[in-house]
Amino acid sequence: MTIRASSTKGIEGAPQASLYGSVARQFDKAADLMGLDDSIRNTLSMTSNEIIVHFPVRMDDGHIEMFTGYRVQHNDVLGPYKGGLRYHPQVSIDEVRALATWMTWKGAITDIPFGGAKGGIQFDPANYSQREVERITRRFTFALGNNIGPEYDIPAPDVNTNAQIMAWVLDTYVSTMPPHERQACTHVVTGKPVELGGSLGRDKATGQGVVFNILEWAKDNDFSLNGATYIVQGFGNVGSWTSRLLRRFGAKLLAVEDVTGAIVNPDGIEPGELVSHVAGAGGVRGFDTAEPISREDFLAIKADIFIPAALENQITAETAPRLNVRLVAEGANGPTDPDGDVLLKERDIDLIPDILCNSGGVIVSYYEWLQNKRSEFWELDEVDKKLSRRISSAYAKVREAAASHDTDWRTAAYIVALTRLEKVYNERGLFP
Repeated sequence: MTIRASSTKGIEGAPQASLYGSVARQFDKAADLMGLDDSIRNTLSMTSNEIIVHFPVRMDDGHIEMFTGYRVQHNDVLGPYKGGLRYHPQVSIDEVRALATWMTWKGAITDIPFGGAKGGIQFDPANYSQREVERITRRFTFALGNNIGPEYDIPAPDVNTNAQIMAWVLDTYVSTMPPHERQACTHVVTGKPVELGGSLGRDKATGQGVVFNILEWAKDNDFSLNGATYIVQGFGNVGSWTSRLLRRFGAKLLAVEDVTGAIVNPDGIEPGELVSHVAGAGGVRGFDTAEPISREDFLAIKADIFIPAALENQITAETAPRLNVRLVAEGANGPTDPDGDVLLKERDIDLIPDILCNSGGVIVSYYEWLQNKRSEFWELDEVDKKLSRRISSAYAKVREAAASHDTDWRTAAYIVALTRLEKVYNERGLFP
């Protein structure tokens, strides 16, 4: 029997600088501007718990590989920890720490009763069979043990995870519970298949939230989406759903980039057809109604809207000067680093920051969690209407904070989130 470490092969565009360092810079800027209470600032500047597990899994050919998994719980003053699980070779404690912190800000900015957490496993699921991914998922869930729970810490899908993986997490978790408690634990994860208690609209929720934010921006700027052009980086769940939903408003998708390359068609790319191609080919490369282009040319395409929906640190001091758009709507977490933020502002490119723009996923996760707790099932139009109202409310708060503090939208979004957290801490006090 041999034991070998899992692969950590990187991909083009993966983050190199400390992601948590960027979070700290953004946090400090907002905290300084709003005059955040020092004791609350110290509390929010650190995570609550950081869990690292190493676990063995038997592969299809009988050999055993060791994997490393993470779960970081940043803050739970607003409610249970909440955040996705990602499977990616670049997963690290620094990345997960940053993502967990952003989840705290998302819960606060959208007025939902969740704190922030994030987790993942350092491996590329594309290199493993479905049976192997299932065993890896189940073994990771078992290793986490009572560090997750329906009223304590609720995972959800993220990069390279989906409803099927959430079903495996759910089944593994409830199998460790006493039989009479199992049906009361279905809300241990969100983003489940609908048949297992998932919510209608959860699959498109993050992309739907991006579109609702773009609609709010369009109203503010007297801008028509009919005939507008956009480019998308990343064509997984978020990028593909955002593209399909924007198409309904008459907007035209010009170009897409993912890990396999970049493609362009000045006459427009049909998002639905590209979704079908990606499902079979594993990426956008080779799509027969578009031409391949370089990454540099993709970033320089003239369009109205750029939607980064891939990995972190994509808009930087190097790449920001190439952009030729009016708006950046951040479908991904942390796609713009602090240096990129400065250049976007200098170039008068509007920005809808990630903790606002892609919050649709955690909002509808909250709706799924509520439905499970109440033994209810909501129709899709009810989910969408509730999501639209909550996004509109959060967007308006950020707009007001940007005006009142005379600052950029990312800092304003942080101020909205930190103001809510500061109020809760002041009202609750500190034990003992």
